[in-house]
Amino acid sequence: MTHKTTLVHTFRKAAIVVALMFCFSLHSAGQAPGQGQRTPAEIEWEAEQKKAAEKAANEKRQQDLKKDTDKLLQLATELKQYVDKTNEHTLSVEVIKKAEEIEKLAHTVKEKMKGPY
Repeated sequence: MTHKTTLVHTFRKAAIVVALMFCFSLHSAGQAPGQGQRTPAEIEWEAEQKKAAEKAANEKRQQDLKKDTDKLLQLATELKQYVDKTNEHTLSVEVIKKAEEIEKLAHTVKEKMKGPY
């Protein structure tokens, strides 16, 4: 390697080091001292917010479950009425559709009961 080649490599290494230092200084300049570190009060507040959000989500899920189970009861009652009107030789398309609707809603209720976990 010639002296000129060594000088070029040294210059490139120095340029890379300067560029990295410049990037680091830009990154550091944008942060106030201690930024990124949360105080105990901030941590507690975040925990309370998370707990409140989880509680609200559970309350909403419970309301949805009540609404869905009310609908499920209504559909089951309607299905019973349809079946009572038929005999062994008659099977109404409405009965099949009602049973499918009940099946879908029951599956939805089951998934909601499992929760988001």
